Amino acid sequence: MHYRRIRDLRTDHDLRQIDVAEFLGCHEGVYRRYENGVREIPLWALLRLAERYDVSVDYMLGITDNRRKYGE
Repeated sequence: MHYRRIRDLRTDHDLRQIDVAEFLGCHEGVYRRYENGVREIPLWALLRLAERYDVSVDYMLGITDNRRKYGE
């Protein structure tokens, strides 16, 4: 996974780590570990973030550089 993309998407949306942690319902430290690649991000959180940022999961995983979701 490209953890940098999670950080870049957060900063592109002018959000703080605490903002995203609250959105996901986890502690800021847990989210920080996701963003730094120390802890594997769970699928449910990845899906919620993809929906929040309006990007495909493939983009977040680094499989593609195309941000658009399938079918768009």
